[in-house]
Order: sequence, then structure tokens, then C-alpha cells
Amino acid sequence: MSRHGAAAQASRLDRRLEALNEARELAAGALPEDVLDSVLQVLDRASSRRSLSGDHTVVGFFGATGSGKSSLFNAVSGEEIATAAARRPTTSEPLAGIWGAEGSEALLDWLDVRNRHHAAPMPGFADEGTGLILLDLPDFDSTRAANREIVERMVGLVDVLVWVLDPQKYADAAVHNDFLTPLASHGAVTLVVLNQVDRLPERDVPPVLESLKGILARDGLGKVQVLGASAVAGTGVDKVRAAIRQVATQRQAQSQRLGADVTAASARLAEASGSGEAAGVSAASKARLAEELAVAANVPVVVDAVVRSYRLEATRRTGWPVTRWLVRFRPDPLRRLNLRREGANPELNRTSLPPAGAPERARADAAVREFADATSDGAPGPWRAVIRGAAREGREQLPDALDQAIASTELKAGGTSWWWTPFNIVQWFALLTAFGGFAWLGVLAALGYLQLPVPEVPLVEGWPVPTVMIAGGALLGIVLAVLAKFIAGAAARARGATARKRLKGSVAAVAEDYVVEPVALEVSRLASFNKALQTAAR
Repeated sequence: MSRHGAAAQASRLDRRLEALNEARELAAGALPEDVLDSVLQVLDRASSRRSLSGDHTVVGFFGATGSGKSSLFNAVSGEEIATAAARRPTTSEPLAGIWGAEGSEALLDWLDVRNRHHAAPMPGFADEGTGLILLDLPDFDSTRAANREIVERMVGLVDVLVWVLDPQKYADAAVHNDFLTPLASHGAVTLVVLNQVDRLPERDVPPVLESLKGILARDGLGKVQVLGASAVAGTGVDKVRAAIRQVATQRQAQSQRLGADVTAASARLAEASGSGEAAGVSAASKARLAEELAVAANVPVVVDAVVRSYRLEATRRTGWPVTRWLVRFRPDPLRRLNLRREGANPELNRTSLPPAGAPERARADAAVREFADATSDGAPGPWRAVIRGAAREGREQLPDALDQAIASTELKAGGTSWWWTPFNIVQWFALLTAFGGFAWLGVLAALGYLQLPVPEVPLVEGWPVPTVMIAGGALLGIVLAVLAKFIAGAAARARGATARKRLKGSVAAVAEDYVVEPVALEVSRLASFNKALQTAAR
């Protein structure tokens, strides 16, 4: 492989590893910890392996008891390496055959391989410049737990996996279910060797190999290379060497192995997460949430108080002066709700609205739940739960926050209207006119009572002026009061609409802080997770 190609492959692997780590971090709290831990192990292994020799390819020989794994290892190596280390407890410790000592020590230390043999160069296979390490590993079906632990650890560490099977147990469920199937994404760095083919009649070898390929295809390893060999007879050993040499000289195995690990880890995350994107926060769902929370927070009660307060104040200012004083005994609805305090600290404001009872809380909970359901629609199961949880996070603080928002809203309910002053002036003019008429008639009556000369009263269309003044003043005052009532009603409704808009804005702001924003963050987290996972998986 060219340097440019190797650099491109390394850069691609960098991006995939970064994306996998990003996906793992984003999934924290949403997906099971054991899945996230397994992904972290992949990332840690990748980081460790990439910090060690990239000029060496580590090939592990795995097999069951009686498969002839060690014999094939020796045959491929071209010397009795296993025999050369006869003192080694071959059933419990891995043995390394090394071509290219420089840089191998730290790598073997990381692999925890203590038994090391520097093999002699073999023309056409490996020499000091090849950078090849073959590992003979314990039997994976050993009754000793320590042996199986070594195999399971090495399965996750070596660059290339050579599975040595025998004609009697090549379909054994233990190797397929426990090892090969979970490594379905590792076909590019997997080689399967059917050893001991010399024990089969020559005509049976091809059908058995085809049968093995069919089983591997069901394991997800349909493209893996399958070879027949006999360590004893030497049949097929050259093909095994050639396959290993090709992998070693291309120097892609490490990146391919780590890439396969990333693919498998991505698949585990995808399986734990499920597929799909959340519908997300829409303007309609936000509006419905704000509307329902406004009702639950007694916004209609406050709006009604604004309307009634305006009408009451308008009556005080423009009503018939003879009767308007009676309204002074009626309390201001806004003051009763503690919504007309001057100079109050907005952060400490509280209303005197009835505390949220079971119906109000139920309505608020239903609104939040409906919003979360609409927003999380389409999201996979674990993420739907996360989004719903985010929506309920501020549940306990929500009623108090809504009350404070209402108390802090500038309702513009305390200001006067321009038409009050002219109406008030005319009302007092009408009242004074009527009083003037009464006074005039009173003077005339007093003069008559005292039998003093009574001046002639001027007439208007045959009506005495004092009488016209009384009737006109009273009638004008009543008409103005009625007209003012209608105008006040329309103005009160307009002021109520303004208050409703302001209150809903305050409620919407609370909903944004306590419900919408936390939910939107989780929706964004899911989108980022899916994007990162997509990058990591390919």
C-alpha cells in the first residue's frame, strides 16, 4: 500500500474513532452503561494499539483442542517454535514467533506475551523487514477458565485472526456462536483454515469446505477467505503462508482491524439506540403548550380581573357623579390578586391567585406530556424516554415559575384613558347645571315663601329655564354614564386582549426555559448522535 493510501486510511480511521467517541459521549444517560463501556474499551484499545508499532502485524492462531492449531503454527513458521519452547505450559500461555525484532517489545508487552521466539527468516514468507508476529494461543474450549480469558482478550487485540478448525468439529456451535458470529464485521482481517484435510478422502474435501463456507456465511462471514490445509502432510500450508504474507506486507491489517472494531461498536450502539429521528420542536406544539399552561396558570382569571378593573376605574372616573361614589366600596380585582403593586421587585413578585390544585397540575402535566410526545415522535425508544424525562425535569418548579411570571408581567392596567377627562368634565358640568337649576328654583321658591317680588323666569320653548337646566343636566349625566359604560366595555376588552397577549408571552417564556429548551437540547443530542454514529459506521 502506498504512503498516500496509508495516510488516507489512517485519516479516515481517525475520523471514525472521533465520531465513535462523540456518539458514546452523546449517548451517556440514554443507552445502557454496559454498551457504552464496551465502546470505551474499543476506543482505549485503538488508542493503545496505534501508539505502538505500526510496522508489525500481529496474527493470532485460534483453535479448539485437537484442531492441530500448534502444528499448523509450526508448519507456517517453518520451524518447531512450539517445541523450542517446550518448557512453556503451552495450554495456558501464548507463544510469539517474531520476524522483525525492532519495535516489537513494547507491542508484545501490551499483548502480555512473555514467551517470545525470534524466528529465522523464511524466503518468500517473512524476514526482519516484514514485521510479522505470529501468536500460538491456548485452546478456546479449554476447561481452564484462565485459558479462555486469554483467548477472549487476544481476540480483541490481535490484528489478524486465523481460526483453525478440524473436519470433525468445524460446525461446533461454541466457536461459531461465541467467537465467529460476534466478529462478523471483521471478515477483512479473518482467515479460516480447515486443518487436517489429510484425514478426509480427497473427494470429500471440496464439499466439506463448501459446507464450512455456508456456515460462515450464516455467521455473517460470507466473504472471509477459507483454506484447506494439513500441517502434517504440508498440504495447503503454502497458501496459508501466502495469505498471511499478503496481509503483513500490505500493512493494512492494523487499520482494518481497528476499523472493524469501530464498525462492530457502532453496530452495538445502533442496536441499543434503535433507528429514527425525533420530530422536533414545532411552532404549533410550542403554541399548544403555552396555551394549556396559560389556562393552568389562571391566565383567564387574570385577564378577567384586568377587564373588570378597567371597567371599575372607568366608572369611578366617568360615571354619573351622583352615584359613582358607590363603586369606591367595590375592591379592585387586580389588587385582590396582588397584581397592582407599585415598585415591587419582579424577582420576588407573587400573586394571590389560588394555588395550583389537582386539576391545574393535571392540566399542566398533560400539556407537558403532549408536547413531549409530539416532539419525540419518531425517536427510538431510549431517546423517547430521555426526551420525555427532559420535559418533566422542571415539573416541580413550573407552577411557582408560572406564578412569578404572571406577577412580573407588566399588564398596563393602571394607566388612564384619554377619554376619561373630557367625559368627567362634561359630567361635572351637567351636574353643576342641574344643581344650578335646583338653586334657581330654590331662590324662586324662597322669594315666593317670603312674599317678595318674584322675577319672571325666562322660558325656552315654553319650558322654564331652571327646569330645563335640571332635566337637561340630569339627562346629560345619565346619557354620558351609559355611553361611558359602553366605551369602557370595549376599551376593557381591548386592554384584556393586550394583557392576555403579554401574559401568554410570559407563560411562553417560562415554557421555553423549563420545558421547550431542555427538550430541544435532547432532540439535538439525538440528531448529533445519529450523525456521529453514521460517520463512525462507515
